[in-house]
Amino acid sequence: MTHQIAGVLNIDKPGGMTSHDVVNRVRRLAGTRRVGHAGTLDPMATGVLLVCVGTATRIAEYLQAGRKTYRAEICLGVSTDTYDAEGDILTTNPVPDLSLDQIVETLAAFTGEIKQTPPMYSALKVQGQSLHRLARSGIEVEREARDVTVFDMTAESWRTPHLTLTLTCTPGFYVRSLAFDLGQAWGCGGHLSGLRRLASGGWRVQDAVPLDELLASGENWQDYLHGLAASLSMLPALILAEDEAVRFAQGQRIAISGDSAGEMRVFSPSERLVGIGMLDAENGILSPHKVFDSP
Repeated sequence: MTHQIAGVLNIDKPGGMTSHDVVNRVRRLAGTRRVGHAGTLDPMATGVLLVCVGTATRIAEYLQAGRKTYRAEICLGVSTDTYDAEGDILTTNPVPDLSLDQIVETLAAFTGEIKQTPPMYSALKVQGQSLHRLARSGIEVEREARDVTVFDMTAESWRTPHLTLTLTCTPGFYVRSLAFDLGQAWGCGGHLSGLRRLASGGWRVQDAVPLDELLASGENWQDYLHGLAASLSMLPALILAEDEAVRFAQGQRIAISGDSAGEMRVFSPSERLVGIGMLDAENGILSPHKVFDSP
């Protein structure tokens, strides 16, 4: 295989752009169509957006699997059709005189393993049709509540009607739905007025490059690129002998002894990442799952 530019960009996405807009900017900068993102952010949202370049588009599923941390701004008393500030206003109601203790008590009910109904304005599909397309046609369909987990949630500030939260959750959690559900719980309605993704897995916004800075770097944009091996650091590493690494790259299974099991980063003796393998410890077999390069 020929060596091509491949890696992950940790971009601090600005507001007012779709995730696909960011991908298009990176495509022009990198001079390749092979660019994708790992975990959509709504146009209103800012913060960590992981953009995969070249072969790294094949590891998006691993990047998306990490926990997400957000700072969410919720405006109570106003509900919208999209559950956020970009939608049309549906209702306005007075906001109850909530104490911080009351807010904390309610947040506890939305923490842990919970069921959450996705919003109509989302990319999820029902019978092959995107929910947001149905919603724009004035059609609302029943959505099945999904299992999600909120690991922690903290009220950072409360000044009627504005509530700021930080939370860490599983992928697939809709912060917009949380804003809607909290508004329902307090009987006044509510919507998401601001959202910033602070972390996605081990990727933090403190380490992200602002999009403008990345675009201004010109030919030096690769200085911000994180290699495949580092981007897959959530997987344990396995170094093969040279002949084993060659056979692995050719799609052959390798006999391996050891106690580990599951997906592994597979390296050659020179510590070149060859691919991702699935290790069956019981049978001592390493099977190629994704091959990126030959040793």
